[in-house]
Amino acid sequence: MGELKRLETERHDFVKALHNIYNNEHIRPQQAEARKLADFIASAIETDNSLLRNEFGHNRIILALQAISLAGQEIGLRGHSLTAYLLRAVIRKPEQCALVERYFGQDVANTLQGFLRVEAIEVKTEAMRTDNFRNLLISQAGDMRIILMLIADSVNLMRQIKDVENIEAQRRVSTEAAWLYAPLAHKLGLYKLKSELEDLSLKYLEHDAYYMIKENLNATKRARDAYIENFIAPIRKMLDAEGLRYHMKGRTKSIHSIWQKMKKQQCGFNGVYDLFAIRIILDSPLEKEKEQCWKVFSLITNKYESNLKRLRDWLTVPKSNGYESLHITVKGPEDKWVEVQIRTERMDEIAEHGLAAHWRYKGVKSSGGGVDSWLADIRSALETGNEGLLTQSLSSDLKEQDVYVFSPKGDLYRLPPHSTVLDFAYTIHTGVGNRCVGGRIDGKNFPIRQQLESGQTVEILTSNNQKPKSEWINIAQSNHARSKIRAAVRELTAGEIALGKETLERKMKNRKLEWDEALINQLIKKLGYKESFDFFRALGDDKVDINRVIDTYIELGKREQGLAERAATRSAEEFSMDSEVVAKAKGDQDELVIGRDLKGLDYQLARCCNPVYGDDIFGFVTVNGGIKIHRTSCPNAPALRQRFGYRVVKARWAGKGQGSYPITLHIVGQDDLGIVNNITSIISKEEHIMLRSINIDSNDGLFSGILTILVDDTQRLTGLIKKLRTVKGVKAVSRS
Repeated sequence: MGELKRLETERHDFVKALHNIYNNEHIRPQQAEARKLADFIASAIETDNSLLRNEFGHNRIILALQAISLAGQEIGLRGHSLTAYLLRAVIRKPEQCALVERYFGQDVANTLQGFLRVEAIEVKTEAMRTDNFRNLLISQAGDMRIILMLIADSVNLMRQIKDVENIEAQRRVSTEAAWLYAPLAHKLGLYKLKSELEDLSLKYLEHDAYYMIKENLNATKRARDAYIENFIAPIRKMLDAEGLRYHMKGRTKSIHSIWQKMKKQQCGFNGVYDLFAIRIILDSPLEKEKEQCWKVFSLITNKYESNLKRLRDWLTVPKSNGYESLHITVKGPEDKWVEVQIRTERMDEIAEHGLAAHWRYKGVKSSGGGVDSWLADIRSALETGNEGLLTQSLSSDLKEQDVYVFSPKGDLYRLPPHSTVLDFAYTIHTGVGNRCVGGRIDGKNFPIRQQLESGQTVEILTSNNQKPKSEWINIAQSNHARSKIRAAVRELTAGEIALGKETLERKMKNRKLEWDEALINQLIKKLGYKESFDFFRALGDDKVDINRVIDTYIELGKREQGLAERAATRSAEEFSMDSEVVAKAKGDQDELVIGRDLKGLDYQLARCCNPVYGDDIFGFVTVNGGIKIHRTSCPNAPALRQRFGYRVVKARWAGKGQGSYPITLHIVGQDDLGIVNNITSIISKEEHIMLRSINIDSNDGLFSGILTILVDDTQRLTGLIKKLRTVKGVKAVSRS
């Protein structure tokens, strides 16, 4: 009962607080909407009480209302982004946004989806410290007000976690504040919030350092106040004499700023020489702002020695976030350095309240690209109160410009728009890109052409057998990846060409053949290649039988010398036996019957496949009217059928084999003593088989042999191959 009563009390408190917040001068929707929102949140909490508490045990709704109040007062936010932020406290799943759209409209639902997308990003400490991570956060938000609201949320949460028990969560939140939200606040000109985030994060992350500096500041406060008064007294007289309207503030640097200086200068607290800062704020008309600021600068530097190396002129060129001021460091009494900041009321308001001041003052401009131009759009939108500008900027600019993805180790990478898995692989390393076969995105496998989205975790899958391909150029989106692919393909191609040429030269040398460039060119064309590099690349890739290439080269050489054999060419005049039917109709198609007594028909056994009596064959009508007989398994058969199907005729053997069919056999085995004799002995014992030539190449204990034999038919050839395979040391026997 006690817990229920407490929950009911809290519900009453947040409903009351909600009405109070929505009565804020910066946030004034209709009361009906405020009541509807309060009832919606109350209903959500009643359904699931776990929604009410965060990891520190704080009431989420009260925290959200506090952050909304801070955002309205310090940043100037208003509109449905605040409603969406409040709903974020009880809506945790994207699918619930449909219900929100039904109650509060599409704008609120879209902004809520932006909050949920940002929450879904897995925050990794190392990546968080980079600009890439902040840009990822911005691109995922899709609405610039989400970023502003998250800064206010961080400030409010840091104020509430002073004495929490969950130290690990406290450190995580403090790290996010220091490395993520403080830099964003700085870029936006929210210096007051930025300083608070830095000091509080130092307090939680480096407790001893924070309190050491704080105690030293407290101990020296009276002396500092006296010193500052002594320093500004002559300055006040000079400004009064010039008739300027102004007021001055003396302040000590923030604890975080002092700690950073101590670490940078590697000194103790007393070694930080510019602890003091004086701010002179002029009440000046807009047209005389710069003139009067430089006049004050001149008066001060005449009185005190200045360090011009530390002059910061943000009057002439304001910071990209709109900050305007003139900073100079001078040596005051007791030889202590003091920083003096000179600005006007308008400039001070902007410096103190950042964007909240930009829509009060006109004419502030900034330049830059990327995030800086996006921040300029924020100021422009807040100046004009244009809600449309606040939502369209990110979706049309940053979100479409870059893709930010994590590696499995948590490193964050920035990639061009529409980048693929292949782009990411080459971003990691050229070697990884060259061996990429795909990627695992958020635990699921995808091909190399899969486009990436910001916030994904991508692991590259590689294979040592993978090689870059020229078509990858069309997959890659980044210039970096494309240039690496081109270079890798060129290098790979050059290596394959060199390997192919080297292989051919070595084989020719083993066969005691001379390299004839003219014959090589003929050879390349005869084998169907248009360019020499295509031929040598095919050799290097083992796509061409090197022994067939050598045989063709020898044949071309003999033709050049007029010594070419026509052993496989026959004429019908050679036969005296009774003729058989050469061609007889079979169905709708003629069939060529290859017999022993053909008359008036000139045919030739193709050298590319060397058919033997008994092989499955077909005929191919040549351009001069002759016929070449090919095996159906000939490597050229598919191309002939595809390109010249009308010249292909069925064929079969008739009669018996004649013992005159040349066949090339390839034998590979262990280079043992006497193995060649064993092979030749088997061939010599076979009837109707004659050994025509033999060539053996030995290397590293293995031999590769090429045998040319004459056989009657495939039956005898098959029997011979089986016997050769039984020879001790022979690993493989194959027919060309």
